Amino acid sequence: MKKIFKSLSFLFMILTFIGAGYVLLNKGQVSAGFAVIPSLLCAMFSQLAVYEKFKK
Repeated sequence: MKKIFKSLSFLFMILTFIGAGYVLLNKGQVSAGFAVIPSLLCAMFSQLAVYEKFKK
């Protein structure tokens, strides 16, 4: 499970940077949610990976 959570965390980190770049390229005229939502999911999956490590 820990590998899956780490992989998902990495995927959402990449999507966060892509979303932030999209917002910056459009000079802030699009919703910041393109960067915020993936960053929240990245934080959630990284915390789940840490939880799986210390659960035992």
